[in-house]
Amino acid sequence: MPTDCISYQESGYFSKIIVDYLDKKSDLKQFYNRFPSIENFISQIEEKQQNFPQENRKILVEELKKQYNGFTISETTLNNIKLLNNSNTFTITTGHQLNLFTGPLYFLYKIVSTINLCKELKTNYPDYNFVPVYWMATEDHDFEEINYFNFKNKKIKWNKESFGPVGRLSTIGLQEVFEQFSNELGIGENATFIKNLFLKSYLEHSNLADATRFLANELFKNEGLVIIDGDSVALKKLFIPCIKEELLNQTSFKKVSETVAQLKEYKIQVNPREINLFYIEDNLRERIVYENNKYKVNNTKIEFSETEILAELQNNPEKFSPNVILRPLYQEVILPNLCYIGGGGEIAYWLELKSNFEVNKITFPILLLRNSVVLATEKQIDKIDKLNLTWSDLFSNQQELFTSKTKEFSKFKIDFTEQKEHLKKQFEKLNIIANETEKSFIGAVKAQETKQIKGLDNLEKKLLKAEKRVHSETLERILLLQNELFPNQSLQERKNNFSEFYVDFGYEFIKKLLENLQPFHQEFKVVVL
Repeated sequence: MPTDCISYQESGYFSKIIVDYLDKKSDLKQFYNRFPSIENFISQIEEKQQNFPQENRKILVEELKKQYNGFTISETTLNNIKLLNNSNTFTITTGHQLNLFTGPLYFLYKIVSTINLCKELKTNYPDYNFVPVYWMATEDHDFEEINYFNFKNKKIKWNKESFGPVGRLSTIGLQEVFEQFSNELGIGENATFIKNLFLKSYLEHSNLADATRFLANELFKNEGLVIIDGDSVALKKLFIPCIKEELLNQTSFKKVSETVAQLKEYKIQVNPREINLFYIEDNLRERIVYENNKYKVNNTKIEFSETEILAELQNNPEKFSPNVILRPLYQEVILPNLCYIGGGGEIAYWLELKSNFEVNKITFPILLLRNSVVLATEKQIDKIDKLNLTWSDLFSNQQELFTSKTKEFSKFKIDFTEQKEHLKKQFEKLNIIANETEKSFIGAVKAQETKQIKGLDNLEKKLLKAEKRVHSETLERILLLQNELFPNQSLQERKNNFSEFYVDFGYEFIKKLLENLQPFHQEFKVVVL
């Protein structure tokens, strides 16, 4: 069975804008800089090299060293941080929320895609260095989106109140979560590793940002992954000119709104605010709004005049937090970045942002859809083969799959189209007769035709139902298998946590991801465990 199972475009799991982007539709070309191909990276390198200041590199490296203080990191990661001082070194970046214990599987797929793209670029452009970066979304405040993960159909949840940036959130209270998770894990070498990883990540670090850094570093330190936290005074200072532009001119609102209007045939992922900034403190993250010639912090009594807010920006830039519209710009200001790797939703909103980058004179990165994966055991692959299923079958709607397989298994043709056509021809002759007699007979003929066609439809449905009962045993096996691979009839990568597979397969699981994921391939990858 092939391991490139179905294209993203054919899978039914991606929006129209992503399908059109992957198909390089001409209507979308104005909304991105360069399409993700290995050949296009040299032009991206040259452009970024010309407009990324050396001073920013020095500040970035010093800040990364500071952020890693107290963490044990590999020589590969340390070397990558040092390499960022050099003008021939660039980053490939992915970003993700601080989901508890990484959240869904695609957290890993994002990072592996990023690591593998760096390797592929180094092979093709040996004169340059490429550093994989994971941007931690530490300034988000949507705690309800990140406070749980699923393990073997059970929800492991952290019940806690949260108001400010999640990266600053205390890890107090995770002992209970650890105990619940430990009980579910059971025994064995891999289970012990996972228990210790959770314990060291969350019970030995004081806030969620440090816990997540430790966790991602432990999983990927040998690959040289560099983890960055944008909630930083030094890094925010580099972003002051863009924040000032946003406060005084609301440029992003104007530019992104223009783009949104041009993308009207697509579902819009995010809409800009008039000011796309939050004001943050430890227990506060609220929008900045402009009302009655004052800059106000929403839902608080905090307000500033123009002079006061510009002074606040100079003195405390860390209190200004970009929202989803401005965060990508912030990222590209502080990183010598060539490419952003994200999921379909992320790429969709990035496609709204290019004009705002242009007005701020910042290079717009290449946008690459992360790898998507279906994990399957040898036993599951064997079942797929024995049931004569294709990956196209397994990706299809469950009811449609049942119907198509029932028709395939049946010794009858469960399609009465031929009979309906024959019936229609009979009624055509009756209609000729009806048109030559009294009008009431025409209505009677039409009614009888409708009734008999409906009768055939009902018979077809009853035959299908009867055949489903005849083949129920085989269909039930198909159902169970599809539910294993597509939990709740959704993508496995959006539901399951990595620990579920690590417990059974250990580091071999991550190793197989690193070996199999190819960033430029636009197909779901089947990784056999």
